[in-house]
Amino acid sequence: MRAIPAESGEEDRAHGALLRNDESMTPPRATTKKPAKKADAGTAAPKGAARPKESRAAKPDLLAVRAQIDGIDREIQSLIAERALFAHQVGKAKGKRAAAVEYYRPEREAQVLRRVVDRNDGPLSDEVLVRLFREIMSACLAQQEPLKIGYLGPEGTFSQQAVHKQFGHSAKGLPLASVEEVFDEVASGAADFGVVPVENSGQGTIQSTLDLFLTSPLMICGEVELRVHQYLLSRTGHVEDIERVYSHGLSLAQCRNWLRKNLPGVEKQAVASNAEAVRRAKKSDDAAAIAGENAAHVYGMKVVAGPIQDRSDNTTRFLVIGRASFPPSGNDRTSLMVSIRDQPGALYRILEPLARRGISMNRIESRPDHGALWQYAFFIDVSGHAEESPLKDALAEIDRYAGDVRVLGSYPVAVP
Repeated sequence: MRAIPAESGEEDRAHGALLRNDESMTPPRATTKKPAKKADAGTAAPKGAARPKESRAAKPDLLAVRAQIDGIDREIQSLIAERALFAHQVGKAKGKRAAAVEYYRPEREAQVLRRVVDRNDGPLSDEVLVRLFREIMSACLAQQEPLKIGYLGPEGTFSQQAVHKQFGHSAKGLPLASVEEVFDEVASGAADFGVVPVENSGQGTIQSTLDLFLTSPLMICGEVELRVHQYLLSRTGHVEDIERVYSHGLSLAQCRNWLRKNLPGVEKQAVASNAEAVRRAKKSDDAAAIAGENAAHVYGMKVVAGPIQDRSDNTTRFLVIGRASFPPSGNDRTSLMVSIRDQPGALYRILEPLARRGISMNRIESRPDHGALWQYAFFIDVSGHAEESPLKDALAEIDRYAGDVRVLGSYPVAVP
C-alpha cells in the first residue's frame, strides 16, 4: 500500500479530531495471572498432606466494570461532539457552498478508514470499526446538508445496502426505478451521487451498466464491495406453498443450483429488482421472492430458507458515480474507456505501456461502440491514479495509439 499523505490544515484537523485521542478512548487491557499448573494426575499426594490452594483470577466487580464503561461512553460522546464541531468549522472555512456535494471528500474518508483498519488490534473486527467510523463521518457531514444518493430501488435492495455502507445512514437515499434513471438524476443534479451495480463475483460484469458510460458524461468516484446473501422469502413461510419465485435476473442466476435442487418445478420470473420481487410475492400465498434478509423486515415477509446463493463468497461490486473527479487517496483504481483503431497489434499497443511500467490491470471488457458499426470500446480497470505516475505517463503514451482514451474516474480502492 502506498504511503498516505500527512495531514495538514483545518480540514484535516476536523476529520482527525476523534482520531488523535485514540489512546484516551481505549481502556487499559485487563491482565490476569495464569492459573498455577495442576499436579500430575498420576501422582497422589501423601495422605493427610495439605493440598495446595488453586490460584484463580480475581472475579471482576460488575458495578466497577459498568462504571468504567459509563466513563468511557462519556468520553467517546465528548470526542464525537468535538469532532462534529471541527467538521462544522470546516464548512465555515470553505465558505457558503451550493450543495452538500461540495463538502464531500471520498479520498479523505478512505484515508481515515484505512488508518482505522491499520490501528485495529481487536477485539472488534475491521468491518465493524469501519462501519462505526463511517456513521460518525456521515453524521458530521450531514450537519451541512445530507447528501442525496440515487440507487436502484425500491427500498430494501442490495443497492440500498451499498449506499449505507459507502455513505452511512445520515445520507438521504433516493430509490429509483432503473440504473439508467440513477445516471439521469445524477447528471441533472437532482442527486449528488449514484450507486450502481457493475460486477458480481460469480456472474461477471453487468453489461447494461457499462453501456451507460458510452454516452454519459458522469465520472466514477468510488467503489463498494458488498457481500451478498440471498434468502427465500414468502408470506406464509412454508416452502410447500410456493408455486413461483420472483427475483432480479442476477439473483436468480446466483441461486440457480439451489433452486434446481429444492424447487425444481417452480416457475421463476425475473423482475426489475429484488425489492420489487418481494412486493409482488407479498400479494399471494403461493409466491416467493429471492432477496436480502433486510427486505423481509422492510416488507413484513417470512424467511423460508437462506442463505441460498450457490457461492458462499458471493460479492457484488458497485460503482459510485458523480459529476466530478477527486484527488489521489494513496491507494486508488482507475477505470478507462478506450476506443482503438482497427489495425494489427492495436490492443497490444494499448496494454504494453501498462505492463512495461508494472501497472496491474484488474479487468478488461469489450462493448460495441455506439459511434460506429463493428467498432468496440474497451473498459479497462488499472491500479493507480490518473494524476500520478506511472499511470499518468502510461496514459500519455497510450493516447498516441488509441482512437480515443477517456478516464472514467480515479477513485479509492474499496475499504472492507
